[in-house]
Amino acid sequence: MPTTTLPEELRSDVETLWEYSQMHHVLRPVDVAIGLGSHDPGVATYTAELYHEGMFPLVVFTGANAPGTIDRFPRGEAVHFREAALELGVPDEAIVVEPRATNTGENIDFTRSLFEHRPELGPVRSVLLICRPYQQRRSYAICRKRWPEVEVICGSRPLPLDDYIETIGDVDRVINMLVGDTQRVWVYPANGWAIDQAVPSDVQKAFTRLVDAGFNHRLLPSQTGTDLTPGLGSQ
Repeated sequence: MPTTTLPEELRSDVETLWEYSQMHHVLRPVDVAIGLGSHDPGVATYTAELYHEGMFPLVVFTGANAPGTIDRFPRGEAVHFREAALELGVPDEAIVVEPRATNTGENIDFTRSLFEHRPELGPVRSVLLICRPYQQRRSYAICRKRWPEVEVICGSRPLPLDDYIETIGDVDRVINMLVGDTQRVWVYPANGWAIDQAVPSDVQKAFTRLVDAGFNHRLLPSQTGTDLTPGLGSQ
C-alpha cells in the first residue's frame, strides 16, 4: 500500500530537488498555454483556473500515453485533460488537442508544428508550459532548445511538497520522478535535447544521496549510477 508520508530523514534532500526543479516564474498573459500530458490531472485543473483568470485565450493539451498513464487515461492524456477542462468551464473552442506526443520533446515539437500548419490559430510569441511541479526546469530547457523564437514561462499548481504528495498518493513515486527529472537537467543538454542549466553543488549532493537510498526507478536506461552527476563546473 503506497504511503503519502515523506520520511523525515529524506526531507532535506527531497526539498532541495523540489525547490530546484521549479522555475519560480511570475505568471503573466501569454498567447497560448501548453498543458503537458502526464499522470497528474492537476495540470488540467490548474490550466482551467488560469484560463478563467484570463492568462491565455487558447490551450493545447498534448500527450498520448506513457506506460504509467494508459490505465488511468485509456483514451490518451491530452484527451482526458481536455475533458477535465471542459467540466471546469473552459469552452471547447479554446482547447486544441495534440494526441500523439509520447515525451516532452514531442510535446513541444508537435505543438509547434500544429501552429505552423494551422495559421487560423494565430501567431505564437509567448507560451506558458503547465506541468507537474518537478517537470518545470526540464520542460523549460527543452522548449528553449526546440522552439527558441518564443518566450517561455512555466507554471504548476502552487502546492507545498507534502500537499502535492498527498494528491498523487504515493511518496515513493514522487521522489523517483523528482530524481529522474533532476538527472535529465544535465543529461538532455549533453545529448542536444535541451539548453544547459547550472546545477548547484547542493542539488548534485542531494541527487546522489537519494539515488544511493534506492530512488533510481526513473533514471535513464543504462545510467542508473551516480556517475553522470555533473562536475563542479556545472555549479
